[in-house]
Amino acid sequence: MSDSTPKCSVVHTHDDIVSKVNEVLPDEELLYDLAELYKIFGDSTRIKILYVLFESEMCVCDIATLLNMSMSAISHQLRVLKQAQLIKFRRDGRTVFYSLADDHVRTILEQGMDHICE
Repeated sequence: MSDSTPKCSVVHTHDDIVSKVNEVLPDEELLYDLAELYKIFGDSTRIKILYVLFESEMCVCDIATLLNMSMSAISHQLRVLKQAQLIKFRRDGRTVFYSLADDHVRTILEQGMDHICE
């Protein structure tokens, strides 16, 4: 069986390139945090909720109705999204309304959709 992976014909590191990239490489902890953030986007229910909130601020009841899911399931996912600082909430009397945390979340969704629709 032949391996089609390209290989360097000569083992030689380009120290100047390695050094330059190493200087700008984020700390391991930041890379871990970034990976954890992207894991949040790995669940289609959470993506649906983010897209709903992309369009309008909504309460749990409205989101559950729109997505045809239980309020308990929506509440659980909202808790995950809130812990990841992707959504925020405000109270209006006894009702809690959820919305996207900021324009960064909107941009992540837009760019992800642009990428897969190319």
